[in-house]
Amino acid sequence: MERKPDLSDKAEQRQGASAPGWALVALAISMLLSSLGISIPNVALPSLAQSFDTGFPQVQWVVLSYLLAITVLTVSAGRLGDLAGHRRVLTWGIGVFTLASALCAIAPTLPLLIAARVLQGAAGSILMGLTVALVRSSVPKKRTGSAMGLLGTMSAIGTALGPSLGGILISGFGWRAIFAVMVPMGLAALALARRYLPPDAQSGRVDHRAFDKPGMLVLGLALAAYALAVTADGGALHRQNLILLIMSALGAAVFVMIERRAAAPLIHLSVFRDKRLNASLIMSALVSTIMMATLVVGPFYLARALGHPPAIVGLIMSVGPAISALSGVPAGRLVDRLGAGAVVIWGLAQMALGAFALASLPNLIGTPGYVIALAILTPGYQLFQAANNTVVMMDVSQERRGVISGVLGLSRNLGLITGASAMGAAFTIATGSADLSAAGAQAISRGMGVTFALAGGLAILSLVIALSSGMRTQQADHAITPQRRSGNS
Repeated sequence: MERKPDLSDKAEQRQGASAPGWALVALAISMLLSSLGISIPNVALPSLAQSFDTGFPQVQWVVLSYLLAITVLTVSAGRLGDLAGHRRVLTWGIGVFTLASALCAIAPTLPLLIAARVLQGAAGSILMGLTVALVRSSVPKKRTGSAMGLLGTMSAIGTALGPSLGGILISGFGWRAIFAVMVPMGLAALALARRYLPPDAQSGRVDHRAFDKPGMLVLGLALAAYALAVTADGGALHRQNLILLIMSALGAAVFVMIERRAAAPLIHLSVFRDKRLNASLIMSALVSTIMMATLVVGPFYLARALGHPPAIVGLIMSVGPAISALSGVPAGRLVDRLGAGAVVIWGLAQMALGAFALASLPNLIGTPGYVIALAILTPGYQLFQAANNTVVMMDVSQERRGVISGVLGLSRNLGLITGASAMGAAFTIATGSADLSAAGAQAISRGMGVTFALAGGLAILSLVIALSSGMRTQQADHAITPQRRSGNS
């Protein structure tokens, strides 16, 4: 987004020229691991409750602790990468993630398992953020879109693979196997990263005074308060949730004050003067909210309105991630060919069409309509993700790539946790019943239609933001300029 002095494209290509393919494999495995860390434990919650002889609210923290750690630390992880070197911090992150996975696998008590998951989530914030930041220095600029598409594919594979792989491992070896399986994957990623990722420009010891510790602490507390407010009790507007929201707002205000006065701020507030960056962050949050609606509302509709048993519900729900995995790389190639701005607009338009299809087709023709709508919505999401990540990261100076990547990841995570609360609340209100287990098929169908009509409206709002921010001009910057360069060489 920023056009500041940076390494030339030729220098960056030389950095990654040794083996850009293997460098991408290292980044892809890192993204897969961070995604698996989110998705694979969900299926183990009943086994964990039985193993530790406790209730669901307690074992649910095995999932929530990881999500909270990623959300709270993603920006700080990016800033640390900018200061200490993206390659160096990513390899640290992979090593800690691998160690934390092993600790999860051998945890003798639930509190120790949750503590190990916090450590795993802290490392996961590094994996999720710095993989995107390292793309620009690991592959030639003309292949940035394809690389972003591959990372999107790996994230989708992790989401789709987690429940099924977790179920197989638990059935054969017990719940500890779902964490143990990530240890050899982490070791492979660590070996590849150390061997093939381009060296950092930074050298020597890190000046810890350049790391904004007060800003990191206040931002972390504000984000933690917000995440707890929208996840506790399903995000219901209870007194404690409102108090947490107020604390989050106050924390955000204090954070802005700190950053304005800090000699070396965690986030340079001047970056938010960039209209395109602001638009990309807002669209990322809105799009994540839309996608979370499919995970929150979909199971209820398939089970209660269409009457499918759990096994069939799981199979149908896996269609979306499977399509997402297949469409990620082609989406990235379209970004390289047509330009990021054009593909952002295309992806958002397709998402709007898919959301409105989900609001109507399933109620008209049942399960086939649901699958058709997903087949429209999900590739649109991958088009948007590959293009939007490229728009954000294409021209960011190397010394700020980590923190900007972290902010981008934060916007996505905030959209996911907000979507789980907001879209779930919209669905409940539209059904007219606070107890969804007692709602009839007609009420569930009505809730489905209203929720995804709202999701379609969010997609249209994102499209308006893209058009009004001048996103179309990114097409010329990304697609035409390289051709002109080659023609003039």
